[in-house]
Amino acid sequence: MARALTDILPPPRPIPIKERLSILYIERGELDVLDGAFVVVDKNGVRTHIPVGGVACLMLEPGTRVSHAACALAARVGTLLVWIGEAGVRLYSAGQPGGARSDRLLYQAKLALDDELRLKVVRKMYALRFGEEPPQRRSVEQLRGIEGARVREMYKRLAQKYGVEWKARNYDPSEWDVSDLPNRCLSSATASLYGVTEAAVLAAGYAPAVGFIHTGKPLSFVYDVADVYKFETVVPVAFQVAARPTGNPEREVRLRCRDIFRETRLLERIVPGIEDMLSAGGIEPPQAAPEQVGPAIHDDKPLGDVGHRG
Repeated sequence: MARALTDILPPPRPIPIKERLSILYIERGELDVLDGAFVVVDKNGVRTHIPVGGVACLMLEPGTRVSHAACALAARVGTLLVWIGEAGVRLYSAGQPGGARSDRLLYQAKLALDDELRLKVVRKMYALRFGEEPPQRRSVEQLRGIEGARVREMYKRLAQKYGVEWKARNYDPSEWDVSDLPNRCLSSATASLYGVTEAAVLAAGYAPAVGFIHTGKPLSFVYDVADVYKFETVVPVAFQVAARPTGNPEREVRLRCRDIFRETRLLERIVPGIEDMLSAGGIEPPQAAPEQVGPAIHDDKPLGDVGHRG
């Protein structure tokens, strides 16, 4: 029986995260492999090629089919596949690119399981998020409460700045259309941020579920890390779009988030940011093995949304 080319040729060399574009959305098309590269085929048979390993994260919206060959190629080149809901409302599942490193998982777990070390990491996250040191002699639970109050106040201030009517951060993912416009825009914006952040967390060799402020959820650590960057990137975008909505505000939010990720070089900053947060614990981080390719990130020109828009 003839062997496939992918069984004969050596696997593609993974591109470091810092040299990739950030995210690419695919809707109502089939993701497959043609001539050793990703290709998206829409319902009219139009093909759009995606550079192998050139994208950190592929966001797969409803109506997208993925071939076995595409999943295998994504694993070999370290591209994260994320299955999301309509307009990025929910993150259903994600495929891990390249595999996590056990030494970093143990390092992360040691910091999270020790109450004193965990508090040090949480305090560092607070300082990075708000640009000031947190109050002394506060527990993780107390800092979480202080953080929540500050976040609610920041939402109010941004709503006033952009002239948006704001009630509260409140939405039901199962009843998307019931939510008001500002909440729908915020949900689309944060979903985009979570996708990019999860790609960075996994590429760096850490576990998305082992969080410090957030706990008990599959993406607890992703939420911890994303919150550090949320108000300097996607939240203002969400309020800007909500203030002057277009025909499809959720899509407009996604496109603007893509652009702000590139302008702020967010993907390039997240991995060093993670190391900075965890180093606050004060224990020696693991050293990369000689064969490890260090994660990093770079945003160049955007690819935009791919696939037929119904």
